[in-house]
Amino acid sequence: MSKIVLKGNIAFTPTKEKFQIHKNSYIIVEDGKVVDICSELDKSYKDYTIQDFSDKLIIPGFVDLHLHAPQYPNRGLGLDKELIPWLETYTFPEEGKYSDLDYSRKVFSRLINELWRVGTTRSGVFASIHKESTKLLLDMFIESGLGAYVGKVNMDRNTAPYLTENTRASIVDTEEIIKEYINKSSLVKPIVTPRFIPTCSEELLESLAGLAIDYKIPVQSHLNENKSEIIWVKELFPNSENYASVYDDFNLFGQTSTIMAHCIYNTDEEIDLMAKNGVYAAHCPYSNYNLSSGIMPVRKFLNKGVPVGLGSDISGGNSLSIPNIIAGTIQASKMAWLNSNKELAPLTFSEGFFLGTKGGGSFFGKVGSFEKGYEFDALVIDDSSLSDINELSIEERLQKFIYIGDDRYIVERYVKGRRIEKPFD
Repeated sequence: MSKIVLKGNIAFTPTKEKFQIHKNSYIIVEDGKVVDICSELDKSYKDYTIQDFSDKLIIPGFVDLHLHAPQYPNRGLGLDKELIPWLETYTFPEEGKYSDLDYSRKVFSRLINELWRVGTTRSGVFASIHKESTKLLLDMFIESGLGAYVGKVNMDRNTAPYLTENTRASIVDTEEIIKEYINKSSLVKPIVTPRFIPTCSEELLESLAGLAIDYKIPVQSHLNENKSEIIWVKELFPNSENYASVYDDFNLFGQTSTIMAHCIYNTDEEIDLMAKNGVYAAHCPYSNYNLSSGIMPVRKFLNKGVPVGLGSDISGGNSLSIPNIIAGTIQASKMAWLNSNKELAPLTFSEGFFLGTKGGGSFFGKVGSFEKGYEFDALVIDDSSLSDINELSIEERLQKFIYIGDDRYIVERYVKGRRIEKPFD
């Protein structure tokens, strides 16, 4: 049994309302899980490996609930377009390249290294339609030591010809991946990934739901990202009440654990359905800005009890850094506050931090916090060069790191109690 103790300034958010701070304290970890936090170290822990990070910050690892691995080379490109033209001009041509495993490996090694660099310890990841490339991505995440759900994208209509799958082949390939990887790793798992409603036939949606339910694995997709997309869904499924209910009608909306990215234009009925079914919203503010999609009213979702996490959504989003996205999320909530005649209160710093750690982490289980029994995903931050002339509280130091710090201040990364080095050369 691995037994470690880290000493430092420990900060996390058991609830979104406020931080729990333990100044110059010890966090005790056994077999990858938090056992206790104490201000003095009991003699019973004398044989544990002790890492002294005195005066540094120890915080939970960041969680990215929504990103597209094959879009990594496109970051920063085409962001003067809206969603559908952007997909057609930039995204689909790039995603067509992943039948080439050498190309896939080059991209995925750089992506995973950058996730490690920016302190993202768990991710919800879209691969491409390609079976072997998706398997490669799963294997590379397993090798890296980072946690992830990775899904082979499914789409059999309304996309570029070179990305349009045969329906039966799409289902068979997805099941093959599920069978091979469902028990291969405790940290890296498959996830059912219909790209979004317009690119999936009824037969495909029904079959994917069957796989998710039969194998008890989660689902990820997109919801209400763009107004033209919503009109398109209504044209394709005129008998469904709304966009969310299409997923629900096909048992892809909380029948197993589910992430829906964006959720900008959800109706109150759709938000209520997410709350009822426990469907997660992955808020992707940078992507929503870049593609002129809109601003998700996060407060409305939190008020109704919908679980919310954060997503980079590269390459619609231009940054993989969850600290950047935490700041962007809080800023977006201030615009939503102004646009709602100040009815939707802006997010506080603790709420933003919660969404980037425990909010998204809860999709993976007991992840994203340092409560007893939680898996020890952690970052050690040396913010000494950010220090001010004035003495700051631990929370103020952390806020400064989130807003003006970057990966250079992260000195150690842990996933499930294991120290993680840079994954690939």
